[in-house]
Amino acid sequence: MDEYIGRLKEGSLKLYALEKELPPEEAVRVRRAFVECETGTALPAVGSFSIGLDRVVKRNIENMIGTVQVPLGVAGLLRVKGEYASGSYYLPLATTEGALVASVNRGCSLITRAGGADVRITRDGMTRAPVFAARDVVHAHEVVRWVEGHAAEIREVAESTTKHGQFLEAVSYVAGTSVFVRLEFDTKDAMGMNMVTIAGQKVGELIERETGARLVATSGNMCTDKKPAAINLVRGRGKTVVAGVRLTDAMIADLLKTDAETLIEVNYRKNLVGSARAASFGFNAHAANVVAAMFIACGQDPAHVVEGSTAITTVDRVDGGVYVSVTLPSLPVGTVGGGTGVDTQHECLAMLGVAGGGDPPGAHAKALAEIVAAGVLAGELSLLGALAAQHLARAHQEHGRG
Repeated sequence: MDEYIGRLKEGSLKLYALEKELPPEEAVRVRRAFVECETGTALPAVGSFSIGLDRVVKRNIENMIGTVQVPLGVAGLLRVKGEYASGSYYLPLATTEGALVASVNRGCSLITRAGGADVRITRDGMTRAPVFAARDVVHAHEVVRWVEGHAAEIREVAESTTKHGQFLEAVSYVAGTSVFVRLEFDTKDAMGMNMVTIAGQKVGELIERETGARLVATSGNMCTDKKPAAINLVRGRGKTVVAGVRLTDAMIADLLKTDAETLIEVNYRKNLVGSARAASFGFNAHAANVVAAMFIACGQDPAHVVEGSTAITTVDRVDGGVYVSVTLPSLPVGTVGGGTGVDTQHECLAMLGVAGGGDPPGAHAKALAEIVAAGVLAGELSLLGALAAQHLARAHQEHGRG
């Protein structure tokens, strides 16, 4: 230990190189000890964890010193009536926000009592958009025409980079001399960012070679990845999912302690008018809460909460009650690759019956998307009810402050 820490201090050994000389567990221990020495901070809790390291240090993290543990709760049972997820589920929710799990749990009870949430995936495609520099606007137009006329060649090059991905389409956008080609793929059970990036690089090189437009970057931000963007709301990215449930007036009064008219008005003035006045991309109560908690629990990329939380919540008056729905236009999820193989996250996916690849390929990722959407619906119902009944502050007083 002392020998390695001494070499780190003098600079003859780099932090990132420890795994080249030591087994992963020992490398993490030495690195943590070095950081403790350098910062004067003991890190016993950070150094206490149960996940296996061999895979993690190769695929998920660099310069690892330990883990940060997030409390994990469950909500449910939640009945889901999807095309890929059909049954009752306990939702794993990783969060430090008091009252969140209790709120989602109440929504789950309401949905289950109502017979379950209807869920459907209306679109599925992960995107990457290389950007090219054209000589002038005429050349830019020629590039677009070439892309439109050579879909078969683009497909061949794109699919040569993956055994699992399927090329769906290429749509071009021009801004002056910049040409953006938004490529879309069916990535099956993988969330697919690595897959589409590798394919996008090869497609970009093809377009550059054939058109003379200079490939500037494999990602030109028309994808759009991990940033708020109207294009994801309109065209979708990942899974576009819709979930809904019909509630009777009696259910609203019994579990939400309010009535249909008040629920409709709260949704209209808060989620629709309030969001529009704020120029928000999210017309919902708190979809990000459920998306983030499930993403962290299930090994999804937390940064994709940006896209996943741009949901639209609607409440329609129907005979004898209301029909409440949530639409998530851009939900990037996967059940293989990324953080899904970390031991604790893999267990959460297994709780939902979606760990690993599905049969047929893509079925598990679609099922996860349907479950997440139903969970968001549960969260929306509960918070709308709390707001309508003027119970929100009381709930946070009780659960958020002990």
